Amino acid sequence: MNDLTRGAALAPEQASAGMDAFWMPFTANRQFKAAPRLLARAEGMHYYTPEGRQVLDAQAGLWCVNAGHCRKPIVDAIAQAAASLDFAPTFQMGHPMAFELAERLVALAGKPFDHVFFCNSGSEAVDSALKIALAWHRLRGEGQRTRLIGRERGYHGVGFGGISVGGIVGNRKMFGPLLPGVDHLPATFNLKEQAFSRGQPQWGAHLADELERIIALHDASTIAAVIVEPVAGSAGVLVPPVGYLERLREITSKHGILLIFDEVITGFGRIGKPFGWQRFGVIPDLVTTAKGINSGTVPLGAVFAREGIYDAFMQGPQGAIELAHGYTYSAHPLACAAALATLDVYRDEGLLTRAAELETCWEDALHSLKDVRNVIDIRNIGLMGAVELAPRPGAPGARAYEAHVKAFFEEDLLVRYTGDIVALSPPLIVSREQIDRIAAGLRSVLERID
Repeated sequence: MNDLTRGAALAPEQASAGMDAFWMPFTANRQFKAAPRLLARAEGMHYYTPEGRQVLDAQAGLWCVNAGHCRKPIVDAIAQAAASLDFAPTFQMGHPMAFELAERLVALAGKPFDHVFFCNSGSEAVDSALKIALAWHRLRGEGQRTRLIGRERGYHGVGFGGISVGGIVGNRKMFGPLLPGVDHLPATFNLKEQAFSRGQPQWGAHLADELERIIALHDASTIAAVIVEPVAGSAGVLVPPVGYLERLREITSKHGILLIFDEVITGFGRIGKPFGWQRFGVIPDLVTTAKGINSGTVPLGAVFAREGIYDAFMQGPQGAIELAHGYTYSAHPLACAAALATLDVYRDEGLLTRAAELETCWEDALHSLKDVRNVIDIRNIGLMGAVELAPRPGAPGARAYEAHVKAFFEEDLLVRYTGDIVALSPPLIVSREQIDRIAAGLRSVLERID
């Protein structure tokens, strides 16, 4: 028996029939298949289980369904695209929707962003941005700038570039040495100093000065880019301290280092502006996006580049390929159609700023849970939130997992968990009444957990 067959022999006997073949991502497969949590359809703010239970979605699918589920204008646009242009290559060819979408996105971002590079996911957007940064320096005669700086507890997808600059140990430890020449800033979160902050914590701006130490260690002439999430979502909604992002921008600009914002979660209205950089008033050089770009309907990602980056590549023979990078499905017609329709919905319903309108209601609802047993912190910004629980001795993560399961089966509520953190990010169409229901359902669950 080899290692693969031995693993198969140990699969749980209680796994539901017909589920064995699917190797689920980021999931405890044996645990899930012993007690599946299945979703059969969705509409608006709700999922529906195969047996017909209505489940309130408090996590926007996976941080992505910003416009709500199965919105008719988006569904119709996808169907029409599938019937008229099922696929078109964007290597040496093009289709009108790709160019239209790029123009719409650049207009939404505004100056200084003037070009968009399409891919299929946040992971691909990150790897694309890192490659663009490295190539940009080389084209400018600074090819020695190859180092990349990420941040502890940062999540930048699952490509080799993304997990190299990312700082979540569980995503890195199984995959060898990863990319060379990568360093990491310290995480911005400190429970003692920041617990129960509403919005941006006051403590922590000085942590950005660690970048100066890293630069002194490696020399600025070797560093290509710094990449951070404006708000670290997957690590449990770690909101940047007041002044932190501004200081990063100051330091990177001083040393000629590109600053990349990973806005796969914060992009498209999640924190009250179309993009997080607009909320914080800090302009990066490259921005990675995905998820909310078309409300999670068809895989699509995009990298926004500020003025001058694209132009640096437009040199040499006119017939030469300027950037040897891309994906078969870059700017897929269905994904572009979905994105164009989604942007219309966002515009017509004011969804890109709705999180700002609901932020106080959301904040008050979450912080009302401060008195619940085992709650050690609550964090929020826009329509993002996290309730952190004290870990059980010897069983880290068990409390939040139990909250996730109980919320689904007992409160008809879908919440995300990461470690001992319950993370929340409802669709931007959420009502005030539904915000209250999310808080009440979570309270009921947490009060029943030891």
